[in-house]
Amino acid sequence: MIVKMRHLDLVCVASEREATLEKLRELGAVHLGLETAAGAAVAAAKGDIADAERAVRLVRKARGKGGEAGYRERSVQEILAIEEDLETLRAEKDRLEREIRVYSPYGDFDPALARKLRERGVALRLSADGGFDFATDAGAAPGEVAWPEMRLSRMQEKLARVENRIAICTTKLADCDEGFVLSKFPQLADRMAFEQAKELLADHGAVSVVSGWIPATRESELMEIVTKSKGDLFERANSLAWGVLLRDPAEGEIPPTLVEPPKLFRPMKVLFDGLGIAPAYTEADVSVPFMCYFSLFFAMLVGDGAYGAIFLAATLALSRKLPRSWFTLLTVFSSATIVWGLLSNTWFGAGIPACADWPTVQWLADPSYRHMMLLCFTIGVSHLMLARIWNGVCRLPDSTAVAEFGWAGVLLFMYLVTNSIVGIFPSIPQWAFWMFGAALVCVFGFSVKPSELRARGAELGMLPLNIMSALGDIISYVRLFAVGLASVKVAENFNSMATGLVAGVDALWLKALMAVAMVAILVVGHGLNLAMAGLSILVHAVRLNTLEFSNHKGVSWSGYAFRPFSRAPSRGGQG
Repeated sequence: MIVKMRHLDLVCVASEREATLEKLRELGAVHLGLETAAGAAVAAAKGDIADAERAVRLVRKARGKGGEAGYRERSVQEILAIEEDLETLRAEKDRLEREIRVYSPYGDFDPALARKLRERGVALRLSADGGFDFATDAGAAPGEVAWPEMRLSRMQEKLARVENRIAICTTKLADCDEGFVLSKFPQLADRMAFEQAKELLADHGAVSVVSGWIPATRESELMEIVTKSKGDLFERANSLAWGVLLRDPAEGEIPPTLVEPPKLFRPMKVLFDGLGIAPAYTEADVSVPFMCYFSLFFAMLVGDGAYGAIFLAATLALSRKLPRSWFTLLTVFSSATIVWGLLSNTWFGAGIPACADWPTVQWLADPSYRHMMLLCFTIGVSHLMLARIWNGVCRLPDSTAVAEFGWAGVLLFMYLVTNSIVGIFPSIPQWAFWMFGAALVCVFGFSVKPSELRARGAELGMLPLNIMSALGDIISYVRLFAVGLASVKVAENFNSMATGLVAGVDALWLKALMAVAMVAILVVGHGLNLAMAGLSILVHAVRLNTLEFSNHKGVSWSGYAFRPFSRAPSRGGQG
């Protein structure tokens, strides 16, 4: 469900503004819209976070890929000071290298002796071709090279010293403990959030006012702070002298969205956060169907049980580093892919002979691909009809519920039409036309109430186009078959390329060489296929849920997530 929000206006004594913010942060239940704050103190706090992130990148770059973690605890300022020294040294190194390239052709001559000769009237010049010119006068000549400040050998010695200092500074960076810097991130994030909140807390003479949103389920906790003084959390509550006004959202106000799915489906919240999407406050929580259908889409788009096993193994290997919700989600998605591999008998683009006679394998292996397309269209119509029937049930007893049930009938008819077009069904049954006619009456007759005809009458003119687009919505689910089949075919082709290398090879040493090449082709080929499978999930599985299904459900994903003002979670030593 989407948690009901209450608008909060809080008044406090101006001298207690910081104590008030501390108490709100301890409560961790009020959304203040911190992202709108952009004052000087906020900019400084953001700069400190940017410096810390830069320090971590510098340490990791100095250590190199796969390098061992450092052990010296250096502050961000110390790390940046080392990098500043490095930049100066690198600039000096570049200057010396340029001068050495210029003066190397002239050898290790002494510039001081050359200057003495020139002072005594010897017209000595450095020519552009790498030699010395003698002339009757000491004036400048075309192509003349300026005299160096030191001998070539001195330049080379100085360059060696600079390179040594660069190596020492780089070693210092590599020896830094990045975990020490990362452990400061929660403190830096808290400081930035606090400065943002301070900016939002407007002063009005002797009092300060701040506005925000609080879930109705947490309202009692806030009122406890206002009215009671007990325990550590509330020890200074009475002295804060708060004035609180709580009300429902007014017309035109857009509260943040706090999604609270059933416990089993709660991990979907992290997927929504990862995708950066949130339903609008007035829309529905679609976490349950989203997770169920996304798992199915994930399995069909990857299309290979062995790939699912790889995903599951990687998830289990990273179980201590992954947040619990992500671990749960990836375990479900990977397990669904393994189950699909069992049903279709697809493992690294090949099949297990012992499973070839399974009924599901035989049914899905239809050479005409009609069974797979039928499955995709059936999944699609069930997905979209669920959205419309859900709308209808939620709108009861309002008359517009009839239009939603009518849309379910339209989708079922378009499902029959789609299967008839591709030859899965020989024809559309007679009863379907009667059902379609009744569905059209429901849609056109009850989508707009008579009292709303003047304001929304134009919507009726769009209904024919929307009805035709329903056909395209169902057909779009065939991507589950097309992308999954493409993944399997790519795997089969790499398998053929690899096994073809050893075919007809007799020499033992050549067989060994071809075996190595075969393994390389299989690893690279299936690795690329895995990467493409991940991309197809982001493109197609997300689209079918957030576009096709959501359009029929009426979810625009135009909301913004509820972010309470609270302390940042500890990051430990992880990046």
